[in-house]
Amino acid sequence: MSVATPYFDQLFAENDDPWAFRQRWYERRKRALTLAILTRPRYASVFEPGCANGELSFELAPRCDRLLCCDTAAAAVALASSRLLGFPHAQVQQSRLPEHWPTGQFELIVLSELCYYLDANDLSALIDRARASLTDDGQVLACHWRPPIVGCPQTAEQVHALLQQRLDMPRIASHHEHDFLLDLWSRDGTSVATLEGLR
Repeated sequence: MSVATPYFDQLFAENDDPWAFRQRWYERRKRALTLAILTRPRYASVFEPGCANGELSFELAPRCDRLLCCDTAAAAVALASSRLLGFPHAQVQQSRLPEHWPTGQFELIVLSELCYYLDANDLSALIDRARASLTDDGQVLACHWRPPIVGCPQTAEQVHALLQQRLDMPRIASHHEHDFLLDLWSRDGTSVATLEGLR
């Protein structure tokens, strides 16, 4: 069974930064690596589900023309909305995935520290909806903590294996460490150097 919304409501009731995204060097470094692995300097449209308090959202916003974020916890939506006040092209919604997947097409979908909270059925549905809402050159980025998390139905390895299987797209960049997995899939498998005429 996927982790239910009240779990996240409780986390944010006790702390506006429950995973210490702002304080920990681990989190700041991981965000920098997440942004660095992206193969394009800018994206037309980005969707970030499970945005939490908006720390990654704040760094994605300058890299796109339209940013849609969502979270299942009302407090997280309020915090992310506040964090993104300076970006009129950014929007934050409260929604539970995969049931409330947004309409529209996205050039980049960012699945950061989200998917291990979903059981296999919900994750399969989320991946299928993500794939269906990608543009013709769309990309999916996934980043997940590797050690098992008490109460989570899946591990990072299980999540990324299912993404690899169901996305059915070339994986064009990977960064794997003891602590986390970071992968980028793209419908267009062309390398950055090739795109810039260097190969």
